[in-house]
Amino acid sequence: MQVSISEIHEIINKEASGDGSLIAALEEIQARYRYLPPEALILASERLGVPLSQTYAVATFYGAFSLEPKGKICIQVCMGTACHVRGSPQLLDRLETQLGIKAGETTRDQLVSLERVNCLGACALGPIVVTDGDYSGQMTLSKVDRLLKSIAKSEAEA
Repeated sequence: MQVSISEIHEIINKEASGDGSLIAALEEIQARYRYLPPEALILASERLGVPLSQTYAVATFYGAFSLEPKGKICIQVCMGTACHVRGSPQLLDRLETQLGIKAGETTRDQLVSLERVNCLGACALGPIVVTDGDYSGQMTLSKVDRLLKSIAKSEAEA
């Protein structure tokens, strides 16, 4: 995805209104590009009058931000205690095998990013897999296979 400096300027200008404007601007940029391009950090720093070191600190502190391009689809596997004892390591292994990537990576076609997370706060439904914000509880290996087939099908239709 090509980064547009003018678009980044528009986003920053839209969000430049007092306290919290840095985080709001970075959230909008992240939503648009699926990561924070280096030029966006520089432009946000300059426009908002925030030292670049502080802008970078915010971008690296919050888990919602990424300095690396993310896939169009983000799959998160909960590895919290309840999910772990109910089989989330096997689910993560299946996803890594089927996608050909490790947790923390994105497929070559930039379609899917796979993440392992410490806890999603839905322990009673574990193991949990979240796909673009949609929680799927009591996941099994066969449900993971169906999820991946559904993603492939929807991409083929797009």
